[in-house]
Amino acid sequence: MRCNNQVIGAMTALVTPFKNGKVDLEKYESLIIRQINQGIDAIVPVGTTGESATLSHDEHKECIEVALSVCKKYNNNGKAIKVLAGAGSNSTSEAIEIARFAQSCGADAILCVTPYYNKPTQEGLYQHYKEVANALEIPLMLYNVPSRTGVNLETKTILRLFNDVENIYGIKEASGSVEKVIELNMEAKDLVIVSGDDVLNYPILCCGGVGTISVTSNLLPNKVSQLIHSYESGNHIESQKLSNELFYINKTLFVESNPIMIKAALYICGLLDLLEYRLPLVPPSKENLKYLEKILEKYEVIK
Repeated sequence: MRCNNQVIGAMTALVTPFKNGKVDLEKYESLIIRQINQGIDAIVPVGTTGESATLSHDEHKECIEVALSVCKKYNNNGKAIKVLAGAGSNSTSEAIEIARFAQSCGADAILCVTPYYNKPTQEGLYQHYKEVANALEIPLMLYNVPSRTGVNLETKTILRLFNDVENIYGIKEASGSVEKVIELNMEAKDLVIVSGDDVLNYPILCCGGVGTISVTSNLLPNKVSQLIHSYESGNHIESQKLSNELFYINKTLFVESNPIMIKAALYICGLLDLLEYRLPLVPPSKENLKYLEKILEKYEVIK
């Protein structure tokens, strides 16, 4: 069942385009419009794929404002496009500040990544998320990606947060553990679980997931949205077929640290005017760029 008051379904972890060192807001808007036109349910601005760790607070807030403005103007066949705003930080007070700003602008929900670098204990993670969620009136989605943050949000802590904090409604699970998804679904049927790993989108759906926050959908929003919506409508064969079709690009986009490869793919396909990152991220190696070009030959990218 689709939940009207929760942000679920086919969602895109949007890249942040740069031009001469600054955020290219005009290009950012066009990328969002393309996502909407190709069937995406929700936009996720300034998550980790959006290079949020190297954006200033003003840039972070500006990207949220633009995403909300565009999504209010456009819709997908009469259906409103939701915004799940990225508001994670390794400082609880900073996460609260950005999350409250997103709420004040009209965000539908907040995506909050586990604090990185300082490696809090499970009790620290619990207190962090409780503080952020209690500072808000809108829903909050946990985001577990231990390979990037250096800390794993354990199943017991996730369940504790879900049971104790009313507006924590779900988790973006990117630990790579399908077993964890199964256990979470068994222990908390009402917990919204979405895939944070494109290769596992279909398996996570099969284990009780209700969507994805996808990197690949920056490039192929039509295919990723079809994968999710086919499964939702009961056409699991079609969904699995699309999953298999996307397997090679899903793998290739992570041969270097995200979002290095997805930005390169967008540039190769003419969806970004410049291949520009914020240091310490740099363009992919010549070998990986060549391999990406070869893989992209398998796919039709609709502009």
